[in-house]
Amino acid sequence: MDFAPIFIFIAAAAATVFAALLVNRLIAPHKPDPIKLTTYECGEEPVGSPWIRFNTRFYVIALIFLIFDVEVLFLFPWAVNLKSLGLFAWIDMAIFITILGVGLAYVWAKKDLEWIKPSMGDIETIQRLEEQNNA
Repeated sequence: MDFAPIFIFIAAAAATVFAALLVNRLIAPHKPDPIKLTTYECGEEPVGSPWIRFNTRFYVIALIFLIFDVEVLFLFPWAVNLKSLGLFAWIDMAIFITILGVGLAYVWAKKDLEWIKPSMGDIETIQRLEEQNNA
């Protein structure tokens, strides 16, 4: 029974949302138009298909951000309770941070954090030019 006010609040919030949607459905004009269904791009005419392939570097950066964001979520409760948890928790978190650091070093060594990566043809050209300069 201690949670009754919370459940009432959640029910009232849900009822408010559904009431607003219902009022909008009843009052809003429904006039479909082909122009309304087109993609809007900052006042410009859309060019090409909206379905394009994204560069995989976006996903690599997003995953790295997500991993370190989750790490911070684990660090906050650990830091608050560090004194009561003792040495074992400190060692456990040190191992956790070390594993993440090794992963970051691996990604950095593979140069996956560099936004502009040369293609394989460019790498071969650079190596050939370096060999010519060293000879």
